Amino acid sequence: MKTLVLIRHAKSSWKHHELKDYQRPLNGRGRRDAPLMAERFSHLEPKPDLLVSSHAVRAQETAKAFAQDLGYPVERIKLNESIYEASSETLLDIIGELSDKCERVALFGHNPGFTNLVETLTAENIINLPTAGVAVIDLPIKKWKAVKKVAQDQSGKLVYHSYPKLEE
Repeated sequence: MKTLVLIRHAKSSWKHHELKDYQRPLNGRGRRDAPLMAERFSHLEPKPDLLVSSHAVRAQETAKAFAQDLGYPVERIKLNESIYEASSETLLDIIGELSDKCERVALFGHNPGFTNLVETLTAENIINLPTAGVAVIDLPIKKWKAVKKVAQDQSGKLVYHSYPKLEE
């Protein structure tokens, strides 16, 4: 079994209008929520083997907050520009190319792709994965390239779903 963790970036700043969208950093709430969610997530076992982030600044900052709480070396976070503004179909392609040496992978990225992907893989109607939201999905596969089969039959199991405003 493989486990996919989808983590939407924390709240970003719109303060600097001169920045391109992918350059926007976290705002104050995002800098508060990312560590909060990282701490909640850090209690789950097993820990991810690999962290992969969109190249967007807000996604990278969120990934770094999680890496710190997980004891994962920040320099080992892989950046993947294709995650930025990706549809669920593109995300499935990205996931299908992951190394099978990794059993549990965390992706840091964006909506609407992440919400759509949760619903595609699991048939759960989560409506929205909020900023800094986390969804952990168990996939009944041995190789990542089989993820499209999971999407076809929606056989993934949502085993954890949380976001900052959800009291745990």
